[in-house]
Amino acid sequence: MASGNAIRGSRVGAGPMGEAERGESAPRLRISFWCSNGHETQPSFAHDAQVPDTWDCPRCGFPAGQDRDSPPDPPRTEPYKTHLAYVRERRSDEDGEAILAEALAKLRGEI
Repeated sequence: MASGNAIRGSRVGAGPMGEAERGESAPRLRISFWCSNGHETQPSFAHDAQVPDTWDCPRCGFPAGQDRDSPPDPPRTEPYKTHLAYVRERRSDEDGEAILAEALAKLRGEI
């Protein structure tokens, strides 16, 4: 028994796709960006769009600029610091010993 489905054999969204159905695309402009590792990226922009000064390199993630000879410097990454390292930046050893002596005095009931 045959089914009465009129769109048998086709999929949702199937059909001719092209310029006539979607409209004309905006004129494009391809701009080259280079990162400090020498990777070239060529994103496309609309002809009347404002082109950014930097673009993230899709290969290494470094910032890329339009000047091939002097690309932007890679970002400096600070090494991970522990809580103790931050405390040592704020306080000297003498300050630490004075705070420790005061805390021990409170615990012993001297203050």
